[in-house]
Amino acid sequence: MSEVKVINVNVGVFDLNNRIADAVRQRNKENHTFMVNIMASPGAGKTTTLLRTIKELKDTYSIGVMEADIDATVDAEKMQEAGVRTIQVHTGGECAMDASMTKQALDEFNADDLDVLFMENVGNLVCPAEQDTGSSINVEILSIPEGDDKPLKYPLMFQVCHCVLINKIDTRKFFPFDDEAVKERIHRLNPEAKIIFLSSKTGEGFGEWIDYLKQEIRKWNQ
Repeated sequence: MSEVKVINVNVGVFDLNNRIADAVRQRNKENHTFMVNIMASPGAGKTTTLLRTIKELKDTYSIGVMEADIDATVDAEKMQEAGVRTIQVHTGGECAMDASMTKQALDEFNADDLDVLFMENVGNLVCPAEQDTGSSINVEILSIPEGDDKPLKYPLMFQVCHCVLINKIDTRKFFPFDDEAVKERIHRLNPEAKIIFLSSKTGEGFGEWIDYLKQEIRKWNQ
């Protein structure tokens, strides 16, 4: 019986994606464009949080939004109605943005003159965590109604995020949610993660979030 032939590839599955992501990051760094990759489950409040965030920042920075969806233009239309420079990206059935899609969108959008570029990624807690888009920071939005156990069920998402926003704190009286448990679970996976509790509906907690963003933008431009 002949021996089984073994080929050692020694190249990671995401190697090409990561190289493109690094190039995207370098391009944005040179152009002083700070890109925020916002990830969350559908319904966690990505668009509402983004609209309030932009309202707080628009007098200080030139801002654009990259809306990623499998289909439809609903969120991009909301951004345009709010006067925000926007591009819609349809992922062709893919469940998340990758670095190649990001590069193509940047080219089409001509985003090199923006101070801040927000990417609203496709809504789910699995695929977006697996792909480096070339962002400056990754932000996860976890809403109170989803429960405090999500870091246990989707650990990679919380490992790759620099900041976790706990949204919809105005609904606490309706849903059981353990603040201390969720913080412990997130920090067990990612000790450096910044955790901010806020409400995109009432604005509570947004001061801390906006201060954090401004600090990160300053660091990016140093």
